[in-house]
Amino acid sequence: MSRPPFSPTAAPTPPASAPAARPTGAPGRPVREAAERRTLVVGRGISVQGTVQDAERLVVEGTVEASMIHATELAIAQGGVFKGEVEVEDAEIAGTIDGTLTVRASLIVRATGRVLGTARCRRLQVEDGGQITGRIEMITDAPKTDLPPRPPLVESSSAD
Repeated sequence: MSRPPFSPTAAPTPPASAPAARPTGAPGRPVREAAERRTLVVGRGISVQGTVQDAERLVVEGTVEASMIHATELAIAQGGVFKGEVEVEDAEIAGTIDGTLTVRASLIVRATGRVLGTARCRRLQVEDGGQITGRIEMITDAPKTDLPPRPPLVESSSAD
């Protein structure tokens, strides 16, 4: 994620006659233009409780309490708070998350970010000043059961 933190969420939609430029992403991962993404922004001073469905991008500037959210991207701005459980592709934390966070790709904890509870991720980047309090689990491609089997113990006895 090489974009600046918390850039504007959506650009104006081009006129129907204008050809739409399609950005390219990582192989196997389609990238949609910002204007096409289903984005939920919880602004500063706003508090939301409940279930969020069908949001591709969740931007938290206020407070969100949720039991389970599935999205493509989570961005918690400085001063924003998320409490609960969330599973996303990518997450950028500059505020606070308290609960369980599962990130299938990249987790970035900014200098002002705090992760409390359990975080699972494939890639982790923590800026100087970022805090993780709790448990961090790295997601690996190979399951733990793919370890090679141990050779059987061989007892030797000598006969006289």
